[in-house]
Amino acid sequence: MPRPYQPSLLRLLHGAAGLLTLIAWISGLVVYARFDHRWGALPFKLAGDPIEFHGTVGVILWPVAVLFGLYAITAGRRLLVRPANAIPLLSLALAVGSGLLMDEDWLLEGELDQFIYSVHLISWVLMALSVLWHLGSVLQRGGWPLARSMASVSLQANDLPRHWANQLIRSVRPGKR
Repeated sequence: MPRPYQPSLLRLLHGAAGLLTLIAWISGLVVYARFDHRWGALPFKLAGDPIEFHGTVGVILWPVAVLFGLYAITAGRRLLVRPANAIPLLSLALAVGSGLLMDEDWLLEGELDQFIYSVHLISWVLMALSVLWHLGSVLQRGGWPLARSMASVSLQANDLPRHWANQLIRSVRPGKR
């Protein structure tokens, strides 16, 4: 059986979105534990402003998520029929979208009943659950070889950055070469 190979643009966008999402998720946990206190507070003090850090990660994640979403609905659209692929992307859109609508003063002033904040918290939980589902689906479908193929740095001759635009065009118009 041949080793799975994922296109380099997919690996780049997927990896960047995944890493930034993980950082945003962890920093969101820190923000929640420091300012929300409904489920307990951090047992230690943190230097710096975790809200500012979390927001900065979100601002960086936003264009990466948009590019990844555009890639998914063009070149990756056939894979979006799998809920384990589509739902993490939708939860990412919900998390980033609700995060952009947040006002950091809400947490500083203890306004924890804001609708958008609740949506953002729900998206945070959905993100964690859907990513776990996605990982489980990848392992079930292709095992460790498929999972490792997403982290591979190897490139095929027709998968260099200069080929990305043509790959996307071909995915939108498969009959055109």
